[in-house]
Amino acid sequence: MADGPKVLVAGASGFAGALAARLVDRHPWFALGPVTSRSDVGTRLDALYPHHRVTRELEELDLDRHAADVGAAIVAYPHGASAPVVRELRERGVKVVDLSADFRLKDQAVYEQWYVEHPAPELLPEAVYGLPELHREELRGASLVACPGCFPTAAILALAPLSGRIEDVVIDAKTGISGAGRAATARTHFVSVDENVTPYGVGHHRHMPEIDQEVDAQRPVTFTPHLVPLDQGELVSCYAITDEALSQDELRGLYEARYGGERFVELVDRPPGVRQVRETNFCAIQVHADPRTGKAMVFAAIDNLWKGTASQALQCLNLMFGRPEDEGLLG
Repeated sequence: MADGPKVLVAGASGFAGALAARLVDRHPWFALGPVTSRSDVGTRLDALYPHHRVTRELEELDLDRHAADVGAAIVAYPHGASAPVVRELRERGVKVVDLSADFRLKDQAVYEQWYVEHPAPELLPEAVYGLPELHREELRGASLVACPGCFPTAAILALAPLSGRIEDVVIDAKTGISGAGRAATARTHFVSVDENVTPYGVGHHRHMPEIDQEVDAQRPVTFTPHLVPLDQGELVSCYAITDEALSQDELRGLYEARYGGERFVELVDRPPGVRQVRETNFCAIQVHADPRTGKAMVFAAIDNLWKGTASQALQCLNLMFGRPEDEGLLG
């Protein structure tokens, strides 16, 4: 029986929130607390997502009642809507992992340029960017964690070993339709996605400043995502010009030194596909030094709903409470 704190999942009717509820429900230490929804109150979660097999009924969020009974919360609301809920949870002493963009960007002005007027800017100094491979020590004992976007998770992990040496980089990303969220996915017609590949957010995708913030490059990144006919999964192909051309041994050595001890980053010998990381918290990375152009080519695959969102949230939650980082993520 779980003997850790109860975890509230707010926004559990969405793809990420539902998966987060499933992972917490099966965790050996945390206990699943209330699961709430803004649109499906009274519906059992397993009626919306039978494969998660979480039998809890979705409730309307009542912070006075719910926050008194939990030690942590995962908030899976859209940007702008999340911050006021996070503020109230923090005022009640609840530790929070936020899945929205509201606390990812350290600069309030940059956030407001790409999103909306910030609803709770006073919490920005408290928030830790929730990528354990880069911010592990800050995450230990943190009270507010901003879980990264799925594209930034893959792109930042792909480029982190080159940080400080990148003169320019182009990131070509492919994602399945679940990355748009439950509501947008429901509006997407199968015939418009099947046997098709479409770029979107060209030149102004909201994840670009997040990648710029975490990757030390001389110029802003060039990032273009593409929608592909998959339900979930994500692949980023990065083409970087470094301060000096690297050999294959030098490039591989940088990645082995950076990720050799990481539980959830796999360095592979062939370009990865999304199937090899599906429904896991792993990021698979392959590097290739191109002698013809002198560029470093890096390919990274994740599951956008898992390492890109919900399982990474649990990885962060483990660190926040001093638990083993991989607890509940390998079974």
